[in-house]
Amino acid sequence: MLTHPTPAPHVLTGSGRVGRVVVGVGARAGVAADEVLGLVRAVLAEAGAGAGDLVALATVDAKGREPGLVRAAEVLGVPVETYPAERLAAVPVPHPSERVRGAVGTPSVAEAAALVRGGRLLVAKRVSAGAGGAPGRVTCAAARTG
Repeated sequence: MLTHPTPAPHVLTGSGRVGRVVVGVGARAGVAADEVLGLVRAVLAEAGAGAGDLVALATVDAKGREPGLVRAAEVLGVPVETYPAERLAAVPVPHPSERVRGAVGTPSVAEAAALVRGGRLLVAKRVSAGAGGAPGRVTCAAARTG
């Protein structure tokens, strides 16, 4: 189950594909690669994008070496791009969080990291479903790069 189930405004290129997509990822320490992969794939599908459209997973510097995130990027064949919290904090997002600001220094990781290169948000922040109904440990958002 994903949060914010608003339909994505698909942006198609002339080829009928979404184009170059960056998925911003926020993750709690110790998150499993399978949880990251599950949500990234769900967000790509919601955006009308495929794995071939994905150009990077992006996150805040503090999460750039998180093993589950790094492993997910390896499986997907894309790099992990990291950005300082101050840079992400300067990106306007639709769903800022004071809790996230307190934890990592920016009110958004997933949406801001997806949008930091510019472009258009295709899928707003989604949260993974945790095991046994527990809160998920991953957030993702997708943007078409500018």
